[in-house]
Amino acid sequence: MIGLIDYGMGNIHSLMSASEYLGLKIKICNNKNDLKLVEKIILPGVGAFGKCIEILKNQDLLNELNFQVLKNKKKILGICLGMQIMATKSLEFGETKGLNWIEGTVKEINVNIQKYRLPHVGWNTINLKKKSPLFLNINNEDDFYFVHSYSVQNSNSDDVLATFNYSTELTASINKDNIYGVQFHPEKSQDTGLKILENFSKI
Repeated sequence: MIGLIDYGMGNIHSLMSASEYLGLKIKICNNKNDLKLVEKIILPGVGAFGKCIEILKNQDLLNELNFQVLKNKKKILGICLGMQIMATKSLEFGETKGLNWIEGTVKEINVNIQKYRLPHVGWNTINLKKKSPLFLNINNEDDFYFVHSYSVQNSNSDDVLATFNYSTELTASINKDNIYGVQFHPEKSQDTGLKILENFSKI
């Protein structure tokens, strides 16, 4: 069973609909005890980095997440902001410490303002950097749907599964051991996005 964390900052309904379509067994998790009952975890997120960390702390989810992911080695998939908080820190609205599961800093995308807009909203092709079960049967330069203004700048290139280009090369997906993340929204990315969710369920 996959635990879908509901803390008020994610596309829970869209993710539930996509999971039900795939026939995945999902448990909504909104307290630390729920996290103990699932085999894998999906951490969605939309909004500000600092607010996300604050809510997870206030709901007593942060310490349990660290325990289940780092100690019990449960596989986790972070989506959009859910991936970003896996980094060391963010510079959004000042500096905020992240989970530090992945070495890197979340910074505002540095764009050519004459050609590109923020937030980055819409479809973008990805460039696969290495083989991964998360991208099984997904082709290089397949399209995914993005909505964000900030991006993880990784300190270790070995953690990067895929990139995309939006004025500059940016991280689209990360992986370190049992930890996976995608900057795009699989629940909004049609067939290729559904494949990501299905692949994660089978890892």
